Amino acid sequence: MPFTNAYATFAAQATIGESVTPFNNANAYLGVGDGTTAFSSSQTDLQGTNKVRKPMNSGYPSRSGNTVTFQATFGASEANFTWNEWAVFNAATGGVMLNRKLENFGTKAAGTVWQFTVELTWGVA
Repeated sequence: MPFTNAYATFAAQATIGESVTPFNNANAYLGVGDGTTAFSSSQTDLQGTNKVRKPMNSGYPSRSGNTVTFQATFGASEANFTWNEWAVFNAATGGVMLNRKLENFGTKAAGTVWQFTVELTWGVA
């Protein structure tokens, strides 16, 4: 999965020890939206009209080897729309969007609770 331009800059900054906001339990968010616009590395947010970011569940993100797992829970009254896109962020608003993926998960109905888990694996080409 391709990263955003903002995340590429973030990674370069972190590599040389510049101050950045980490994607840790205090700062990481999973966002979902109803957008269908194709991914572009220049995007900085979800593209849909409806979009919600949720903070990490306790114990997330976690890492095993080069795989990082993010997990958030969307409550009964949250994100009740068709989930067509998702992304990982390091802030509740603004911040750095690590990635964005178009993927239809169906429509979350009011009264339902969805736990959303994302695993990202870093690799070399």
